[in-house]
Amino acid sequence: MGKEILMCRDVLWILVFCGFAINYMLRINLNLAIVAMVVPGTKGPAIAECSLHNIPWNSPSNKSLYMLTFPTVAQKSKTESLFHWTEYDQGLALGAYYWFHWLTQLPGGLLARKYGTKMVFGMGNLATAVLGLLIPFATQYHLYGLVAIRALQGLISGVIWPSMHDMTAKWIPPMERSKFVSAYLGSSVGAAITYPLCAFIIDWMNWRAAFYITSIIGIIWYCFWYFLVYNTPKEHPRISLDECSHIVESLGDTLSSSHTLSKVPWRELLLSGPVWIAIVAHWGGVWGFLTFMTQAPSYFNFVHGWNINATGFLSGLPHVLRMIFSYLYSILSDWLLRTKKMSHQNVRKLANFVTTGGGAIFTLGLSFSGCQPILAIVFMMAGTAINGAVSAGTLAVFVDLSPNFASVLLGFCGLVTTAAGFISPLIVGILTNHRQTIEQWRLVFMIAAANLTISAIAYQCWGTAEVQPWNECNEPLGGGSPNELTSLKPLKKKNESNQTDKETV
Repeated sequence: MGKEILMCRDVLWILVFCGFAINYMLRINLNLAIVAMVVPGTKGPAIAECSLHNIPWNSPSNKSLYMLTFPTVAQKSKTESLFHWTEYDQGLALGAYYWFHWLTQLPGGLLARKYGTKMVFGMGNLATAVLGLLIPFATQYHLYGLVAIRALQGLISGVIWPSMHDMTAKWIPPMERSKFVSAYLGSSVGAAITYPLCAFIIDWMNWRAAFYITSIIGIIWYCFWYFLVYNTPKEHPRISLDECSHIVESLGDTLSSSHTLSKVPWRELLLSGPVWIAIVAHWGGVWGFLTFMTQAPSYFNFVHGWNINATGFLSGLPHVLRMIFSYLYSILSDWLLRTKKMSHQNVRKLANFVTTGGGAIFTLGLSFSGCQPILAIVFMMAGTAINGAVSAGTLAVFVDLSPNFASVLLGFCGLVTTAAGFISPLIVGILTNHRQTIEQWRLVFMIAAANLTISAIAYQCWGTAEVQPWNECNEPLGGGSPNELTSLKPLKKKNESNQTDKETV
């Protein structure tokens, strides 16, 4: 028989990648759409500090070409009904997504262990997409209608990230883990394409269409997810004997036969030093990434005077680089593991140092770039791109520490690190309110660099990637015997029978 063009793990990678991209598309589509929804305000005072002549395309000779390339959302919005929302109202709408997002991080991991990632991850994205269809109607009713739907979207989508770790633990051999986790960085591609896509849709039609189209894309993705993805290799009707055997043998004894129904060792987990060090290491990366993703557009708009379309395009491009860097770096990490050039622990430490240590350096560079737009672009792109090494760093570490409880660990980590989503914007608001100056933004970036540095030092000194003793906690939920529970081992016999039938046919 010929070699398969796409293995089941490849199909899974593609759909996971697209799922995370859609998750971020539904998360940040309002960030640009709100520009077309609100009556335009005045420009910030910091624009005078970095005069517009620093922007090459703003010169008279290039301005007409620029306007053709990036037609402004504001032009289109003149024909639309606009809302007279204050900056406080807009902040309310934009921040509502994160109000309850943290609440479902841990439940997401627990639900995935009980019901499977296929249901939790799939329904999380589907429900968020369906709610997105209601945003135009709710917005016409009242601002609080929009706020309510965004808060509900954030609550539901909180299950997305932690739930995927359960499937990663069941499907992906340790030596391929970094590469597979790079699919999570589909979120970066989703962030990158959402700004230009929504700008085009709004310019072509209206702001309502931006929500309709992104939601329809999410619903279409779910159809593929439902028919092509299965929680374990055992459940997959089309998996080959070779691939199934490779997965089962590679996972070995790290994944317990009572994985799904065993009790979570909460005491050991909460008191685990390696878990807390991994969370501290992840905190800096989250803070740095949020700074570049959510604050950079405002920085370039107010300090460098770029319009929303240029800001959106140049803020989105680094996220594509982040995905590319993540994929390539993950291949390198898996190669280092396979060839035993580095130990498992040192591979994870190197990845975390690239993410947080390198991120700190580029964030400091951005803070001192002043009114030099080229330098600012370079530092922002580099700082965002190398954050992609997180797929081989802390994201993979949680699976390494405990394959049986990986989704719970990532959910617990999300519960803690989501606080950065609250604290970072709050600090930015305090520092830059009515003071959109280079000096104030320098403080913003230096605080981000400090968080990154602390995370880098902590993991280099005390981090580990070894499987923890409590991973083997096999006490079943409800008092049943672990031996009575389903194991992945029977996969081989089942597939041998299926393979024989196929060959006979």
